[in-house]
Parts: sequence; C-alpha cells; structure tokens
Amino acid sequence: MDGDRRRWRQCLLGGAVFAVCMAGTTLPTPLYGLYQEKFGFSELMVTVVYAVYAFGVIGVLLLAGNASDTVGRRPVLLAGLAFSAASAVCFLCATGMGWLYAGRLLSGLSAGLFTGAATAYVMELAPKGGTSRATFVATAANMGGLGCGPLLAGVLAQYAAWPLYLPFVVHLALVAVSAAVLARLPETVRDRQPLSTVRPQRPGLPPQVRSVFAPAAIASFVGFALFGVFTSVSPAFLAESLDVHNHAVTGLIVALAFFASTAGQLAVGRIGVARSLPLGCAGLLAGLALLAGALWWDLLALVVASAVVGGVGQGLAFRGALAAVAAASPPDRRAAVISMLFVVAYTGISLPVIGVGLLVGPIGLEGAGLVFIACMAVLVVAAAGYLLRRPARAPA
Repeated sequence: MDGDRRRWRQCLLGGAVFAVCMAGTTLPTPLYGLYQEKFGFSELMVTVVYAVYAFGVIGVLLLAGNASDTVGRRPVLLAGLAFSAASAVCFLCATGMGWLYAGRLLSGLSAGLFTGAATAYVMELAPKGGTSRATFVATAANMGGLGCGPLLAGVLAQYAAWPLYLPFVVHLALVAVSAAVLARLPETVRDRQPLSTVRPQRPGLPPQVRSVFAPAAIASFVGFALFGVFTSVSPAFLAESLDVHNHAVTGLIVALAFFASTAGQLAVGRIGVARSLPLGCAGLLAGLALLAGALWWDLLALVVASAVVGGVGQGLAFRGALAAVAAASPPDRRAAVISMLFVVAYTGISLPVIGVGLLVGPIGLEGAGLVFIACMAVLVVAAAGYLLRRPARAPA
C-alpha cells in the first residue's frame, strides 16, 4: 500500500512537471495584442508566430520522438525544460518579431520533447493496474497546463506591472522548481542507450497499432485544429468585434476550452473509449456550430459556450484516442507511437491556423473563421462516420 502511494505521488509530480512545460507554450496567447501594438504586425503574423510553435513540435517528434525510449525519460524531459526556459528568455528580451519567432520555436521544441516522453513517463510512474487513471493524469496535465498558461499571463498582464515580462519571469521560476522535482523522480527506462544511438524515426507504426491509430488520429487532428484556431484568433476577435480588452477575461475564455477538455477526458472513464471517440466528434461539431454563431452574431456568450462544448468534445476524443493507442503499442515503442499521434494533432494546429491568417486580409476575421468552421465541420462529420463504421476497441 505504501509503495502504491509513493508511486501515485511520483505520478502526480511527473504530471505537475508536464503541466508547467505545457503552460509555457500558451503563455503568450493573451499577450499577442500587446505585441501587435508594440511591434506593429498584422493578424497574419500572429497566426504565423503561432504556427512556428507547431512546426517546432512536429520537427522534434519526427526527429527525436523515440529518444526517451532509448536514452531514458528524465534526460529528454530535462532538455525540454531547458528549451522552455530559453523560450521565456527570448520573450523577455524581445525587441522585434525575430525574438517572437525564436521564442515560439524553442517553445515548440520543448513541447515536442515533452508530449510523447512525459505522457509515457507519467503512465510508467503509476503503480501496476493504474494505467487508466495515469492516462487521465497525463492528458489532464497536458490540457490543464495549456489552459493555465493564458490564464496566468492574462491575470498578470491585466492586474500586475510589466505585462510583457512578469509572466515569463514567473514561468522561469516554475521551470526551475520543475527541474528540481524531476531530478528526484526515478528513471523508468531500464535498458538505456547512449545519445549517439538515437536516430530520426521514419513515420511508421507497429502492425498491431495501425487499425487503432487511424480513428484516433482523425479525432486528434480535428480537436487540435479547433484549439489552434480558437487560441490564436479568439483574442483578436474578442478585442475587435466584441470590444473585450481585459487580458484576464481573454485568458480565461481561452483557458476554459482547455479546462473543459480536461473535464471531457475525465468522463471517458464512464463512457468508455469506444464511445468517447464518436461522442467527442459530436461535441466538436456542436462547438464549431456555436463558434459560427458567435462570429455571425458577435455574441460573447456563444464564444464562451463554444469554448466549453468544443473543449469537452476535444477531451472526450483525445483521451479516448490516447488510451487506445497507448494500450495497443508495444512497451519499447510506446513513446514513439504516442509521438506520432501528436504529429498528427499538431499538424491540425498549424495548417488551419495559417489558412485562417491568409484569409483574414481578403475576407476579414469573421469570414475567415466561418470558412474554417465549414471545412472542419465536413471533416468532423467524415471522422464520425468512419468511427461509427470502425469503432476503436477499448484497451484491455
């Protein structure tokens, strides 16, 4: 019993470290308006800056997504914290767009190192028989951390001094504490190899994972695409169309989507993996419809409703996808397979965001958002139909 408690404590501490790193990746979200005023760049540049982060994540996942399976979880996670700290330093030193690009790229590198490795690490730290709860800890740390970033930055920017500096100073302090915690946690990879043995992984999946991976990847792509556009564009929409200039309110609305995702993930335990994926797609479709209404009628209440409903749908779909993929993966390939799932997810974050940014100039922010919603609605319906015909099997 004491051993189980110790393992759960370690699992939760690992999740807390995971959350700190992910919070750093969304920290600038409510601050982009201030950066636009300071440096004078367009809405397209906001989406490009946001997408640079996703490209950093994808690059690391493809080149070193399997690194923690080889050299161990802790060295990879410590490197991720180092990149997160370097990203914060770039934002603290920012005097132009170049610093923002560098900060977002470093933030993407940190997230790329963390997503697969930290998810596998948290699950491995849990006691035997605790895989389901540990999966929730990992996904909740991921989405909860993403939600805490804009909330923390928004509150500090609105109610404290130095809005473009204090959030990153606080994050640096949290990263230092996280590194100290991580140094005291055990390594879970027993057969470790030197760093020189790590090779870029080719996109590919073990045969036993492929049938599970397809529906999981579809659901993850759609959910992360919604989050990508919501977090990159909603601050500008709130300011320009709804006259909401309170950074704390902006940060809270963005955070609600991620917190709702965590609530959706918690519900998977009762709903079941097989049903959570199509139900998650239904939630995403409803969230898209509410967001379309918010853009069409300029209603703040619908923005909030879309964040909550779409977030719950994303959480249902994503935790179900992660649980199915992790259960089907062989232990020595688990982090690599999870990394491939995140490659698909972060592709969903990056490409639609850039598309919306390109459309803002010719047809406006609302028009670009409606085009995005129409495209994603078609994809959600197609994904739901696929999942109903070929449902994901629940993990053993």
